[in-house]
Amino acid sequence: MSFDGLFTRAMTKELADILKGGRINKIHQPYKNEMIMIIRANGKNHKLILSAHPSYARIQLTKEQHENPQEPSMFCMLLRKHLEGYLIEDIYQTELDRVVIFEIKGRNEIGDISYKQLYIEIMGRHSNIILVDKDRNMILDSIKHVPPAVNSYRSILPGQTYIAPPKQDKLNPLSASEDDILRTLDFNSGKIDKQIVEHFSGMSPLLTKEIVHNAGLANRVTIPQAFLSIMNELKQHKYLPSITSSTTKEAFYLLPITYLEGEVKSFETISEMLDRYYFGKAERDRVKQQGHDLERFIKNEKEKNESKIEKLKTTLIDAKNADQYQLYGELLTANLHLVKKGMEQIEVVNYYDEHAKTVNISLDPRKSPSANAQAYFSKYQKAKNAIGIVQEQIDKAAVEIQYFERLMQQMESASPKDIEEIRTELAEEGYIKLRQKRGTKNKAQKLTVEAYSSSDGTEILVGKNNKQNDYLTNKLAARDEIWLHTKDIPGSHVVIRSKNPSEETLLEAANLAAYFSKAKDSSSVPVDYTKVRNVKKPNGAKPGFVIYEQQQTVYVTPTADKVLSMKK
Repeated sequence: MSFDGLFTRAMTKELADILKGGRINKIHQPYKNEMIMIIRANGKNHKLILSAHPSYARIQLTKEQHENPQEPSMFCMLLRKHLEGYLIEDIYQTELDRVVIFEIKGRNEIGDISYKQLYIEIMGRHSNIILVDKDRNMILDSIKHVPPAVNSYRSILPGQTYIAPPKQDKLNPLSASEDDILRTLDFNSGKIDKQIVEHFSGMSPLLTKEIVHNAGLANRVTIPQAFLSIMNELKQHKYLPSITSSTTKEAFYLLPITYLEGEVKSFETISEMLDRYYFGKAERDRVKQQGHDLERFIKNEKEKNESKIEKLKTTLIDAKNADQYQLYGELLTANLHLVKKGMEQIEVVNYYDEHAKTVNISLDPRKSPSANAQAYFSKYQKAKNAIGIVQEQIDKAAVEIQYFERLMQQMESASPKDIEEIRTELAEEGYIKLRQKRGTKNKAQKLTVEAYSSSDGTEILVGKNNKQNDYLTNKLAARDEIWLHTKDIPGSHVVIRSKNPSEETLLEAANLAAYFSKAKDSSSVPVDYTKVRNVKKPNGAKPGFVIYEQQQTVYVTPTADKVLSMKK
């Protein structure tokens, strides 16, 4: 992972420079494995995210907004009790371990000075956030409990003694000399990058591959030079936080990763880089966890309607054979004297054919001659009546498919709050039933839409699901403001809060419409725009569905960087 020991060292310094001496004002736990702390330091409020997520574990300052649950977890309440109002005396790292320690001081409920330690262990699926009473070195609680049955070396449970993760006894790359490198590595064995990871602490495969790449032809001269060159930069805290995006991979580090041969975007701070890198990624993962059942339901309903249409089309083909059923019935009636019970088919002259050709008519041997003729007349009447009904059912199923396609697109860019609104919508439309907790009442949800700001300061609003789209277009937007939507592609409703926006604002709003659509990864996406007054919702239409006229079209290629820079 990119968040190795050297990266943790740099992140720790960034946090210490900003937060040391600050006061912890508020603590929230918006998600199962993540905490948010609001810290007042140097005259400003700073938002710190502590994540023990198995895939996105990290610690950083963030500007992203997070929804806070109405009921805090037990761990969140314990942190509030022990840490809110306390001062951060120090933030440091032990050697090059991926462990950041907060030394925290304050007064407890009876007024005595109390010292706490908050350990943030960033170790993939073993990541954890642990609160320790410093005087007793006793764990007060942790965001994840690890019993002895899971880890015999160290159990992480309230009341247990805190034991640090086991040391790996590797060399410190920041103090390593050329002799240390030459003595440690076996240049005849190859796989130099893996050897460096194995013998030096705090180094990820991402960094060691970059060292080998910089060395060019890897040998006893070039490898030490490339190794020490990067270490000298990191030792002096000379960083250029960068995200490198190749066609197959996106990676972040304290310096550009050139071996990936992709686009490089640099940032002023490590936290800004992490905000950009995790923009949408962590939230998308949370949405998958919270909305997995919903995603599966929507997909199944779409596939069910697609299968229904195939069956209905077959029925429609059969229905179009109605005239043939009528013909068989009439021919059998005219030739009843030739039909004997028990016959499986009969060949008769088709007197409707000018050439008087014969036709073979299949019979049910269990029925009488007249019953066979009547069966064909019944099939004719049924097929004749079915044509209109079947076509109507096909049209309804097509509308359902469009509806679920819109929902699938909305799930891709939904926040956890959006997921609940989609769930409520499906319940209101009669697709699912919501479980109501005993003793509680369903409260009407207050709808909000995401707000963005264009380069010239014009506000742009974006609906992220059908409920928000209906609210934005039909209630919130003024009639002469500009409305945008991707052309013939499922996506969000977007409204520019201006009657005459600049061309730049129009293109930026189109970028939002394209980004929050099914075509977010495409180029030259067509986006229609018109005045809100030209947008209408047909009677009885599904949520989020509208028709519009007098539109014009622009073509844009959506970028996440632009969306992030515009977000309020």
